[in-house]
Amino acid sequence: MADPTPKADELAGTEQPFVQHLVELRDRILYGLAGVVLCAIGLAIWPGPGGLIDFIAVPIRNHMPPDAKLIAVGVFSPFFVPLKVLLMSAMIVALPWLMYQMWAFVAPGLYSHEKRFALPLIFIGSMLAYVGIAFVQFFVLDQMFFFIQGFTPDSVAATPDIASYVQAILSLYLAFGLAFQVPVVVMLLVRFNLATIQQLKDFRGYFIVLAFVIAAIVTPPDVISQLALAIPMCLLYQVGIWGASWFSRFSRAPEEPEAADKT
Repeated sequence: MADPTPKADELAGTEQPFVQHLVELRDRILYGLAGVVLCAIGLAIWPGPGGLIDFIAVPIRNHMPPDAKLIAVGVFSPFFVPLKVLLMSAMIVALPWLMYQMWAFVAPGLYSHEKRFALPLIFIGSMLAYVGIAFVQFFVLDQMFFFIQGFTPDSVAATPDIASYVQAILSLYLAFGLAFQVPVVVMLLVRFNLATIQQLKDFRGYFIVLAFVIAAIVTPPDVISQLALAIPMCLLYQVGIWGASWFSRFSRAPEEPEAADKT
């Protein structure tokens, strides 16, 4: 026989004044910035800004003449571009720490069963972002520049500007890092009952079209990078559907009915 006594709300009495929330938000932002600064200091020591630029320039230099180098057109580019690359790299390295700070800010307002799935999501989201960035660095850029350089006439020397190159790869890093979060978004949609697994399956065809539209908008105007973004998004959407059933059971409250994965 079920116990008719209602269970006490575990969040009852934990409310905080608005000012306290602002103080907590300030602290979390400062902790996040401190993590980025520490990562930046470490990367400045090794491999250094020059080493970072040499690393991210490998894909394009593989398709340039042997003695060719990237050029700095702007007067201040030799100073600001390495600094920009250093800060970008520090934020990438500190990504799990930044995501943890966001979780720590909202954690006091979560139930215990909701806190249980936050840390796995931070780990999964961070790893997917790293996979997306690595996919850009080690595959997409190489194939993209191979495709683009194939149209360069013999009478033209392709010597790209380092500032425009860094801006281009930053955009690709961001686009692929966010696009690879598709499984996390799908699992959260099912977990919070915003969509059922069957609805997501029915939407699969529309998502394929949507993925190619997004890829056409956020990537450079070459077919290689567009396909390299759209196809993984479609595959990750299916991975998210597979993982949503398990994830909704793993993070369900004890008294919550098993409804998310039955439809």
